[in-house]
Amino acid sequence: MKASDLIVRCLENEGVQYVFGLPGEEILDILDSLADSRIRFVLARHEQGAAFMADAYGRLTGRAGVCLSTLGPGATNLATGVADANLDHAPLVAITGQASRDRVHKESHQYIDIVEHLRPLTKWNTRVETGAVIPEIIRKAFKLAESEKPGACHVEVPEDVAEESADGAALSAERTRRPSPDHRALETAARLIEAASFPLIFAGNGVIRGQASDALRALARGHGIPVVHTFMAKGSMPYDDDLCLLTAGLQARDYVSYGFEKADLIVAVGYDPVEYAPKFWNPERKKPIVHIDFTPAEVDSYYQPAVEVVADVREALELLNGLVKGQKDPTPFFGLRRLILEQLEESATDDGFPLKPQRILHDLRAMMGREDVLVSDVGTHKLWVARTFPAYEPNTVLISNGFAAMGFSLPAAIAAKLVHPDRKVVAVSGDGGFLMNVQELETARRLGLAVVCVVFHDDAYNLTQWKQQTRFGRASGATFSNPDFVELAHAFGAKGYHVTAARDLRPMLAEALAAAGPSIIDAPVDYRENARLTAPPPDCLVLDVHLGAVSGFDVHAQLVASGTPVPTIFITGHDDTATRERARRAGAVAYLSKPFDDQALVSAIRKALDHSSSGEGRES
Repeated sequence: MKASDLIVRCLENEGVQYVFGLPGEEILDILDSLADSRIRFVLARHEQGAAFMADAYGRLTGRAGVCLSTLGPGATNLATGVADANLDHAPLVAITGQASRDRVHKESHQYIDIVEHLRPLTKWNTRVETGAVIPEIIRKAFKLAESEKPGACHVEVPEDVAEESADGAALSAERTRRPSPDHRALETAARLIEAASFPLIFAGNGVIRGQASDALRALARGHGIPVVHTFMAKGSMPYDDDLCLLTAGLQARDYVSYGFEKADLIVAVGYDPVEYAPKFWNPERKKPIVHIDFTPAEVDSYYQPAVEVVADVREALELLNGLVKGQKDPTPFFGLRRLILEQLEESATDDGFPLKPQRILHDLRAMMGREDVLVSDVGTHKLWVARTFPAYEPNTVLISNGFAAMGFSLPAAIAAKLVHPDRKVVAVSGDGGFLMNVQELETARRLGLAVVCVVFHDDAYNLTQWKQQTRFGRASGATFSNPDFVELAHAFGAKGYHVTAARDLRPMLAEALAAAGPSIIDAPVDYRENARLTAPPPDCLVLDVHLGAVSGFDVHAQLVASGTPVPTIFITGHDDTATRERARRAGAVAYLSKPFDDQALVSAIRKALDHSSSGEGRES
C-alpha cells in the first residue's frame, strides 16, 4: 500500500471521525487516501479555521482533533489554532505536507522548515522520513496529544514519502492509564480540609478534561465546601447551586476574589495558572493550598502547596470525599454569592439601546437549554460571558482563555455542532473577532449546520480600547467600520438579523435557533457597562437605614457575611434609640440623623476612609 494509505489506516485506528483542513499539492496523496476512508474530510475555508475546529473537537471529546494542511503558507496559517490548542490544553494532531526530500536542503518554492516553525507551539512534532515509521509516529502523536496535560502534536509528511510504498500495521491505540493517588497525600489533604474553618475549592479546566465534575460536586456538597471556577471550568459546578461562587479571573480586586480572602484553605483542583495567575488570588503567599491535578504543581512563589495529590482528578476526588470527615458551614459565603448574583442581574432586563451586554446574554440563556453549547470568542464580550452567562454542565461554554485567540468562536461552533448535532450551538463574537474567520460561515452553510452567530457590534477592538482609556485616558488605533452584517449573511446564504430595540432580540433568537442553517444576529452593544466588571467594592458605604423594601442594615449584613466588611455610615430619617443601638452593633463608623449638613457628611466619610486605611476595615 502507499504510505498515505497507511497514515489513514492509523488515523482510523485512533478513532478519528473528522479531518479538518484545506487541500494542497503536497497532500494530494493523503486526500486521495481519505476519499476511500470512513473518516470525513471537512473542508474549511482557511487553515486557521480548520485548526480551531480540531481544537474544539478535542475539548469536547477528549480525543485529539485532526487538522491537515499543505506546506509553507498552509502550515503557517495553521499555526495560531495549533498554538491555541497547546496553551489551552486541548488534544490536537496537525498533519502538514512538505516538499519532497530532494529539495528540503536548499532554497525551494514554498519551503520552510515546518517542524522548527511549530516546535515552540507543540508538545511534540516530527518529520516522517520513511513510510516504515508511520505507525509509531502516528501512535506517539496521539498518545502525547491526549496525555495530561493534553496539547498539540505535529507530523510533517514530505510528498515523496506519502506516495511511496509502505508495509506495516497500526499500533494498538489503548488509552493511557492515569495514575492512582498516593494514599498518604490524600490523608494529608483530608486532614487539612477538616482543620480548615473556611475551605474553598478552586476548580480549573482539568476538572472538565478529567470528566470529574460529578466527583467535584459530590465533594463540595458532601462537606459544605464552596466552589469558585476559572473561565474554562464553567459548568463544573452548576450556576444555580448555592455552593457555586461563580467565575474567578477578571482581576485581583474582583468581587469573587473576596471568597479567596475569607478562605483559610484553597483546594485547587485541575487548576492551570495559564488562566489566572496565583499572584492575583494569593498575593501575600500565605494561603495554604491543596493541589489536586494530573501533573505536579507549576513552580511559582505564589503557589506552594502544602500537599500535592498527583493523580487522576476524578479518582482523587472520589477517594478524598470518603476520607474527609465532617460538614463545613458554608453560610458565611452565602452573602458573597448573593452579592455577586445581585451584581450580575443588574441590567439583565434593561430595555436600553444599544443593548447592555447583560441583556444580550440574559436573553440568550433564556432561549437555550442547560446542555446547549455557547462558544465565546475573545474580547470584552468574553469577560461578560465568563461572568454573567450561567453554565450548568461541563463543556457547555467553550472559551479560549490560555492562548486567547480571536477568531475562535465560529470555527469552534462548527465543530461543536458536528459533535452535538442535537444541541443548539451559539457563537458569541465581537465585531473584530467575527470578521477574522467569517469565511467559515460558508463551511457551516455547506454542511447544513444551524450555528447562530451573535455579534456584539461596537465598531472597535473594545477590550484594547478600554485598557487604553484606563491607562492613558485616551484610545488610539482601535476603531473601524463594519459591513452590513445582514447583507453579509445573505451573501453567504445564511439568515441575517439586525437588532434595533431590546425587545427584538428574543424573537430573532427564536427564529435563528429554529433555522436549518447558519445565521448572524447583529447586536449593537453598549460597553459603557464595562466598569461593572472590574469596579471593586467601595472604600466606604453610606447606607440609608430605610431603603424601601430593603434595609440598609440588611445590605451591610450581606457584606459582612461575605467576608468583605466595608466601613459604613448609616443615615436615617427616623432617629430613635433602637436604630442607634442597631447601628452601633453593626459597627457603624458614623451615624447621621436627617437633616444634617454637608460638612457633617464629609467629616463622617473622612472618618470612614481613615478607618479603612488603618487596617480595621478593608484596605483602601
